[in-house]
Amino acid sequence: MSLWAPLADLPPVATDPTLRAAVLVPLYEDGDDLRMVLTKRPDGMRTHAGDVVFPGGMIDPGDDGPVGAATREAWEEVAIPPDHVEVLGGLEPLTTRSKEMWIAPVVARICRPEELRPEPGEVDAIIEPTVAELLPDSAWRTEDWEGHTLWFHEFPEGILWGATARMVRQLLEYFRN
Repeated sequence: MSLWAPLADLPPVATDPTLRAAVLVPLYEDGDDLRMVLTKRPDGMRTHAGDVVFPGGMIDPGDDGPVGAATREAWEEVAIPPDHVEVLGGLEPLTTRSKEMWIAPVVARICRPEELRPEPGEVDAIIEPTVAELLPDSAWRTEDWEGHTLWFHEFPEGILWGATARMVRQLLEYFRN
């Protein structure tokens, strides 16, 4: 079976006009597994300082919706060329802590460039875990926060949690079914 087969049932990328931001969920083959590209934001950032996140940001008027924003941001933040991105579908839109920032996750198969280059003003580190290492629940810890379960995965570079952890957990469900 193809590594990509579990993602055949992804829904289309959301295009609701209330979406204000988009992230690229970049996946690529590495031997017998898939890897994803995450970034750690600098500690001095105005929002989400030090968080582990997917490349992404605000949907600008010149973007072609969430897909355009996600691919533009991935190019700006880690130098994934837009022509190296094949959109597979989307995950369910969600919000950050603010509950006002609706984000469209854009799942894509990428042809990983030889070198990913972090934009120093936006990226402190690039993290490329395999789906296999994130798949077991034992690789995560949980905390109860105001009646909600929050998931955390620790990397040497930083902690994956919040909205991005929810996106990763949503994606992992496709590999569990």
